[in-house]
Amino acid sequence: MPAFLHFPLALLALSSLVFLAGCSSPAPTQRGEVKGASASTGELAQSDANRMATLAMRDNLASLTLLMDKLYRRNPAEWRKGGAASREQAMERARAAIEQRQPWAPLQGRRDVAALAFALAPEFTGDRVAAFTVATADMLVTAHGGKTEFYLLDSLDAQHLYNAARNVESAVWLLAQRRNAAGQPLLLADEIGPDGRNLSFEREFGKLIARLDLVAVVVTEKYRRAAISYVQGIVGGTFLQFLPVR
Repeated sequence: MPAFLHFPLALLALSSLVFLAGCSSPAPTQRGEVKGASASTGELAQSDANRMATLAMRDNLASLTLLMDKLYRRNPAEWRKGGAASREQAMERARAAIEQRQPWAPLQGRRDVAALAFALAPEFTGDRVAAFTVATADMLVTAHGGKTEFYLLDSLDAQHLYNAARNVESAVWLLAQRRNAAGQPLLLADEIGPDGRNLSFEREFGKLIARLDLVAVVVTEKYRRAAISYVQGIVGGTFLQFLPVR
């Protein structure tokens, strides 16, 4: 090979090594790190799909808590309607109702989508932030068969999860479009104005909807893959047999 070609080839090789070294270097963590859940013995009774659904439910309820806090900060008059001494106390009451699946008195015995519809009705006069949060959480848990943790004997209905995602989309739209008797939004949330844009509510609702849709797809795929694996086992059993060698 001509001598003048040696240097470019060497440079190319060096560049490739630098590129590969860069690909294997740790990812930057300046904006946070992935945090996994603590290991527990209960995981031994969970499939991958069970574990994913459990983590998604945990994160969706956490998203609702974050949204409740943000809504209270933008609508401080709401937590006072429920007789709470502070925003923190109002949030704690709502969280307890969600965790224990207790009926929320201002919703007048309504549960699931009926409760969500009432919480977003213009005529509702109670603490709308708490009612909306509790009703949404109740709808989500109902869509997951009344559970927040899932194990091998549990089954999820993919269509129910898909419908829950669409319900959240409808609720977000109603929250932005409906007005009370005074012509004001039911609750102040996202804001676009001359002083800036605040779309943090939309982003958090989007995460919640995306998790529901992903779990719905995974549940559908789970049963489809089980059928495919069964067929593969039958076909493989026909061809992957030991043959006599003498």
